[in-house]
Amino acid sequence: MSAPHQLDQRARNAFREAFGYPPGSVAVAPGRMNIVGEHTDYNQGFVLPAAIDRHTAVALRLRRDVRIALSSDRYGGSIALERLPPRRQGNWADYVLGVAREIGNRFGEGPGFEAVVASDVPVGAGLSSSGALEVALAVALLAARGIEMAPLKIAQLCQTGENEFVGAQTGIMDQFTALKARGGNAILLDCRSLEDEYVPLPGGQLTWLLADTRVRHELASSAYNQRRIECEAAARELGLTSLREASVDDLERIADPVQRHRARHVITENARVLSAADSLRRRVPRGLGPILYASHESLRLDFAVSCRELDCLVELAAGMPQVIGARMMGGGFGGCALVLVESTGTDDVEQHLSQGYAEEFHRSPQFYRVRAVDGVMPERVA
Repeated sequence: MSAPHQLDQRARNAFREAFGYPPGSVAVAPGRMNIVGEHTDYNQGFVLPAAIDRHTAVALRLRRDVRIALSSDRYGGSIALERLPPRRQGNWADYVLGVAREIGNRFGEGPGFEAVVASDVPVGAGLSSSGALEVALAVALLAARGIEMAPLKIAQLCQTGENEFVGAQTGIMDQFTALKARGGNAILLDCRSLEDEYVPLPGGQLTWLLADTRVRHELASSAYNQRRIECEAAARELGLTSLREASVDDLERIADPVQRHRARHVITENARVLSAADSLRRRVPRGLGPILYASHESLRLDFAVSCRELDCLVELAAGMPQVIGARMMGGGFGGCALVLVESTGTDDVEQHLSQGYAEEFHRSPQFYRVRAVDGVMPERVA
């Protein structure tokens, strides 16, 4: 039985244990890795993500009143609310509540619900545990209410819930990937037009290895929003609606040095995404190596979202002949480094990274070997 189906059953069992009867609908959504294209989605740029074989399941049943009852095997603790709250609670439930409120805003306030979350997506590792939770909740709740929506519309709904209720000014990449991914492929997504193209990933000779620093720096959320503010300010100075429209030749017209650095990252990262997609189309995945390393340097220097732990892992990886390329992945300040490695050398690379990391930080990273999988499972109504 595949991981999604196992998680589906686990969520059903947990729901019955929590509430004493079966759920009305269940949905399972994947986390994601991002091959290249960091901090470009909210700048209407290009990204190249793929869904991975780590999932979040939501089992849900509507109530006859407006109360909300939530529990999770990943986040811990049960949450009970008299009704959907008008503002965030400051915990994991905000991703659920933000999506539920957005569904209510668009389709009318519905009844309350009970929901159980089961997940094997690491939290805080930059693998979009929040996006998987949002999408699984949205698909399960829409199914329970008998509402049909196109995948793109669901992704936009989830993004709005995260932006406006949770307060994280993220782009649409995570939710789009969780809904529309295809196994064995990355998605080249144009975050302005929302046009997408499936690009084949390399087969079994190469392995995607995620090396988790196991650090979660507190400034990550506020710094993420600050980077978005800086990018928008740079675009305004250039008289543009977004940095998507900017070129390297425009950089000298940005007076503020911080904003100039942020813009340079976005402009060059967009070019790297297109180059990476071209390498994959031409079936030359080793061409990703210089692109991954260049992305990391840009994120480290121009966007200033790396940290010593991530830099250490990338430096260690670069010293291994079995490694094709590596970079930090996600919003930054912790989480995972993405390493593309020859499959026969994966054990050696893990050992080298673990030893080198432990020498500097006195703890070991966590490793995840992942593969590209399909997006959200069709909702299953009991």
